[in-house]
Amino acid sequence: MENKWLRAALPALLIHGSIGTVYAWSVFKQAIADDIGASVANVEWAFSIAILFLGLSAAALGHFVEQDIKKSAILATIFFVAGMIGTGISIQQKSLLGIYLFYGVVMGIGLGIGYLTPVKNLMLWFKENKGLGTGLAVAGFGLAKMIFSPVMIELQLRIGLWQMFVILGGVFAVMMLTGAWLIRKPADWQEKPLKQRFNPMVLLKNHNFMGIWLMFYLNITAGLAIISQEKDILAGLRTPSGTAAFSLAAIAVVVSVEAFFNAAGRIGFASFSDRLQDRNTIYQVIFILSLVMALLAFFLPDQSVVMPVVIVATFFAINAGYGGGFSALPPLLADRFGMHAISKIHGLALTAWAAAGLSGNQLASLIVHGLGMPYQNVFIAIAILYAVALGIATFVVKPTQTIIE
Repeated sequence: MENKWLRAALPALLIHGSIGTVYAWSVFKQAIADDIGASVANVEWAFSIAILFLGLSAAALGHFVEQDIKKSAILATIFFVAGMIGTGISIQQKSLLGIYLFYGVVMGIGLGIGYLTPVKNLMLWFKENKGLGTGLAVAGFGLAKMIFSPVMIELQLRIGLWQMFVILGGVFAVMMLTGAWLIRKPADWQEKPLKQRFNPMVLLKNHNFMGIWLMFYLNITAGLAIISQEKDILAGLRTPSGTAAFSLAAIAVVVSVEAFFNAAGRIGFASFSDRLQDRNTIYQVIFILSLVMALLAFFLPDQSVVMPVVIVATFFAINAGYGGGFSALPPLLADRFGMHAISKIHGLALTAWAAAGLSGNQLASLIVHGLGMPYQNVFIAIAILYAVALGIATFVVKPTQTIIE
């Protein structure tokens, strides 16, 4: 049976639903630090390295993904699963270097290849609704955290930390290989060699591409700055009487619902962009919404009775915009540069994710831990980032095309 749901949507959900568990990092980072006797700050670099290599591998292997998505899906499986199992063994051996290597480098490469693999295929099958197609793919990336976080917690309690990585490596191998078996491009689409060799410098000199890169980078940096501090911010909130505003159980519920908003934003914003004359408008909507909520969270008095509600609403809005920024990117790039080299172009754009993976977490850590400032200062810092991104989306990224064939 040849249809877009079987050959594009389901494989994308299986692949992205596996690799998206990288965002469940906060579920076990403290446990890793305690188990191997390292500081959380040192262990945290494993996540940053993983996002760095995600972007680098996506940029380097866009051509390979474009030519054969089945082989790229299998290669993504090999790297991602090897990274998971290797991380488990490294924890068992108390090796921080091994965690950097397997969780950061090896798994990061699997992330980059796996993230790219389903995206062009979805836009080919959903050619009339590219935003919906890419939204479905990266929604799986967002939902993975919500689905697998409780599974990871339960496995840690029942069988142990390093064993959890090995078992989940096997589960993800089955999921991703099933996706690789199912995935297929439409029969009426034939990959043709480009008329001229793909030259990244053409894009790096293009104001549209660089504007898109910068606003994408700023959205991820701001999102990660908040996402990395969510639990600490909620735990530190107090009612006017001085009691904790959120119990540990309530915090767990909020974090799970945030993952839903992340996934919903990936489908909702990208799908809505299908109805707009210029898809770039959706980024302006995301930045205005996130900017307003960040400013509200910063300026509202600490002792306000509505502060907990505002903080949670801000988290939801930023998570939705963070996810929507990912899903709206491939269709926007396709509108500006065409479909024939879209995996290469998308891969190059994902280097913004690699850079943001290093700067987002570290920005929040610098403000809260390095400078010893209250967490509210993270909100004003990201508000500035959103304001700059809005300016770029409005004045730099224009509805002009540079078709690469």
